[in-house]
Amino acid sequence: QVQLEESGGGLVQAGGSLRLSCAASGLSFNAYSMGWFRQAPGKEREFVGVISASGSRISYADSVKGRSTISRDNAKKTVYLQMNSLKPEDTAVYYCAASIYVSGRIDSYDYNYWGQGTQVTVSS
Repeated sequence: QVQLEESGGGLVQAGGSLRLSCAASGLSFNAYSMGWFRQAPGKEREFVGVISASGSRISYADSVKGRSTISRDNAKKTVYLQMNSLKPEDTAVYYCAASIYVSGRIDSYDYNYWGQGTQVTVSS
């Protein structure tokens, strides 16, 4: 059974930082690209970033580019999302997801497995 478990969310002041983690089990982690998505109240889920299966290719949404870093540790089967200079508009539930498309995709429909999400709240 595949499980993706996010952690590291919480309440932070604007300008602060958070590091989200997503631990995977039940899948060949290094065969999947890993994406991060977020969903704010009343809004659709949106792409945040993705890292390829090998870790050699990383893409970010314009809204977080320059403030966020995605990395992965295939030995630990974990992917990370480091977010800096957080803004109130970054407030959302953050999800990690795994895709069999090794190069990485931005469309949520291309993802096979999803975590339950972790809440990030940025106060002004």
